[in-house]
Amino acid sequence: MDTLVDERKSDLGVQELSASERTPSPHPRYRGVFERVTHALTRWAVETNGIDPIPPSDRTDRRLYQLFFVWFTANMNVLAFGTGSVGPAFYGLGLRESLIILLIVDIISCIIPAYFTVFGPKLGMRSMVQAHYTWGYYGAMLPSALNVFSMEGFLILNTIIGGQMLASVSNGHLNDTLGIVVIAIVSLLVSFCGYRVIHWYESVAWIPNVVAFIIMLGIGGKHLHDAPASEPISASAVITFATITASSVISWCPMTPDYGVYHSANASSVRVFLYAYAGFLVASITGHMLGAAFAAVALSGTNPTWQAGFDDGNNVGGLFEAILSPAGGFGKFMTALCALTIPSACAPTMYTFSSSLMTISYYFARVPRYVYATVSAAILIGVGIVCATRFYTTFTDIMSLIGYWSVVHGVMILIEHFVFRKNDFAAYDLSAWNQPRRLPLGVAATMAFLCAFGIIVPCMDQAWYVGPIAKAGSGDIGIIVGSCVICVLYPCFRVVERYWWRK
Repeated sequence: MDTLVDERKSDLGVQELSASERTPSPHPRYRGVFERVTHALTRWAVETNGIDPIPPSDRTDRRLYQLFFVWFTANMNVLAFGTGSVGPAFYGLGLRESLIILLIVDIISCIIPAYFTVFGPKLGMRSMVQAHYTWGYYGAMLPSALNVFSMEGFLILNTIIGGQMLASVSNGHLNDTLGIVVIAIVSLLVSFCGYRVIHWYESVAWIPNVVAFIIMLGIGGKHLHDAPASEPISASAVITFATITASSVISWCPMTPDYGVYHSANASSVRVFLYAYAGFLVASITGHMLGAAFAAVALSGTNPTWQAGFDDGNNVGGLFEAILSPAGGFGKFMTALCALTIPSACAPTMYTFSSSLMTISYYFARVPRYVYATVSAAILIGVGIVCATRFYTTFTDIMSLIGYWSVVHGVMILIEHFVFRKNDFAAYDLSAWNQPRRLPLGVAATMAFLCAFGIIVPCMDQAWYVGPIAKAGSGDIGIIVGSCVICVLYPCFRVVERYWWRK
């Protein structure tokens, strides 16, 4: 049996887990159960580590190209397709305007999560653990909690689309609900196994989606000239769509460091950045632009099949299947296969959900990661089923709310890194990650964050709330204004904090 297990690990490219990867001891009442389960899972190459920083001696993986595939695969899927379709479907933008906005926003916004990838190999810390060096030990509980909700929001969106796709090819034998359950379970299986299996999965899961997009262009490309001519549009629609798109990309920041923590600490930061940036940019531009193009034609009414499948913008999976329907059974097969690769985005998200939850409290960290992955799957099944019938409202609500806090958080992390730590990774005392007295007090970050949200709220433009500034015609400029406030206030507050606390 041991030989078979070793062979299975070799086939997956999985190495034996080191001592630093062991889960913190749980409550004595459950310790025996957890230890037995953890021991059994370790034998089958399931990652059982906690959130402790990975020491340089364990950061030995030199396959930097994996960082391209992780983010290329996670974004080369139907959710990116759905993001692009928001412009024509929700904001009434023409195809030309949508494509121009997507091009500019993707080129700029992909820079930010790509740079955050560098933190993984250099520090060996999960993103929310690294936040301790800006927010302090106790202050970091706030972004960790927000990240938990954000990751679950991502999961809900992905599983809704996956469920719709499976339902669209089942000829009535499978509804959205059962489809959502299937996607959630597959995502749980991949995430449950942990870091190395996720990397292996991401290196191959992109293939069906790339093939499907090529086939879609081959089959449906001739209809794209039917997109209606552009009509006068408002500046608020352009700004809001741009911020929604930017949010969908920048919102990866609180998780990108998590997938480089075992890569070599001596790896070139430039190479790490370029691999990640290429992965984000190529996938985002492709998925976003295809989504905008096909959605614009579907909403024009010139292709009744696409229009019916799209269901007034509420069924991205149905549009996907309708475009491939001329291919008959092969088209249905490709739709189902692409649905089953949606875990390429869900599995890393579920993994970060678990590590973020463990960062909120020492007591949470004593529960193994795979337990939280299971909890996450249970939550997203229930919420996803409820939200499936109102996809676009759910999409804009979730993506905007994630974007508000994650962009502000990201700006603060970068200011701390470049201004106060001089872009020097040696300035981070890795041994202090869980010692409050050796970390920043966190008052500066918390105060700056709250002040930023004080101005973000009146600038919001959501289905459930439109702030007075947004109502005046500016559109949703919350992310832009909030980032500007952080750039001004955080350095001021941090200087004062360092004067009194000196950390």
